[in-house]
Amino acid sequence: MMNRKVAENKFVRKGRVQTMAKYTKQDIIAMVEEEDVEFIRMQFTDIEGNFKNVAITSSQLEKALNNDCMFDCSLVKGMLPTDNADMFLYPDLDTFTIFPWRPQQGKVARFICDVYRADRTPFESDCRYILKKALREAADMGYTFEVGPECEFFLFNADENGRPTTNTNEQAGFFDMGPLDNGENARRDIVLTLEDMGFEVEASHHEKAPSQHEVDFRYDEALTTADNIMTFKLAVKTIAKHHGLHGTFMPKPRMEFCGSGMHINMSLSRDGKNIFDDPADENGLSREAYYFMGGLMRHVKGICAVTNPLVNSYKRLRPGFEAPVYIAWSTLGANTLIRVPNIRGEHTRIELRSPDPSANPYLAIAACLMAGLDGIRNKIEPETKVMDNINAISEEEALSRGIRKLPTDLLEACEEMKKDPLLRRLLGDRVFEQYYDSKLAAWKEYDSQVTNWEIESYLYKI
Repeated sequence: MMNRKVAENKFVRKGRVQTMAKYTKQDIIAMVEEEDVEFIRMQFTDIEGNFKNVAITSSQLEKALNNDCMFDCSLVKGMLPTDNADMFLYPDLDTFTIFPWRPQQGKVARFICDVYRADRTPFESDCRYILKKALREAADMGYTFEVGPECEFFLFNADENGRPTTNTNEQAGFFDMGPLDNGENARRDIVLTLEDMGFEVEASHHEKAPSQHEVDFRYDEALTTADNIMTFKLAVKTIAKHHGLHGTFMPKPRMEFCGSGMHINMSLSRDGKNIFDDPADENGLSREAYYFMGGLMRHVKGICAVTNPLVNSYKRLRPGFEAPVYIAWSTLGANTLIRVPNIRGEHTRIELRSPDPSANPYLAIAACLMAGLDGIRNKIEPETKVMDNINAISEEEALSRGIRKLPTDLLEACEEMKKDPLLRRLLGDRVFEQYYDSKLAAWKEYDSQVTNWEIESYLYKI
């Protein structure tokens, strides 16, 4: 369990957890000593959205706090340097937390770190740095970007050797409870663990598909939210394993089930006021809200390779499974690409429903922000507003109504990524090309596979 001193180091403003208190080096040293912390994991995220870490003992804490923890990044996928591979890990002191699931004697703690070059300049492939760049751009326009994720995941059975499967014995659906919900105890422990780590969990529930779950934590400033998503995914997988289950954020693990999304709720504030709210508008939205939405819709195809980065991501974005297919928005339709939830005032927000939880949260949030800011700068009006079930219409009807579709596979998403300059501007040429090449390589490898469907369909007939 996290000590009370750590647990109390969050504060609430206007009903939202905003940030951890500002720790000093002396605070960290004192907590490590008081809590008997033996190991500290210096965590960072690679370009694919995977947590990595360098572990140190408490004897090396002061060295780490002085930003002198070095590692070789040449072995980390997507972080290929052009020259010196030696990088430094700069711990963000406010991300310090003690893992509740580790031993209570000789505890394990962590920092989330920024990656710096040997010359002490930020490493351009560091995802946190990329998001920070986007946030600085918003700040230059006078905005603070706040984000709330809705993270879905599956809890499947593990086999007798502890290896993951896609098997489940349950048939629970939306908001069901035990005994139908076999994952209820695991989900409860996930929530309690997150609260021990300083999260403010708003709600959790069983989702539509068997063994599918959702945990929602409070809105926060964008960088903190991205950090929280990474921590959340680690906690889910760890606690699931303790229950003999496998937690997965794979978007579409079962063909017959709805896939898992990571809806991203977004708002901009200026001087503490939500600028998306306008009571005088028929929809309660400001011009900035419309333009932000317009920017998202203009660029959504170009950023799909980031918000939906896997071959498997596009198996989710199909009609009939409650995921968006067409580029449209609504204040009512639950299955549209963009939904404006029916709440206004300080809680006015835009919900983008296409992203999935396999996305690197730093890149996905940064891409959404850049798209929205482009909309505001260029006063881009949003595309089609719909009030019906947009995913129930045929492609012919959508075409006649001028409604565009999202990419249908990763190859198309890569092609759209190349055509839209937004991601290149966000990532920079070198990181853009590395990311594009990795996604294209994944598609080519997938496309070369001979699948069970092909064997069953052709082997005995041809």
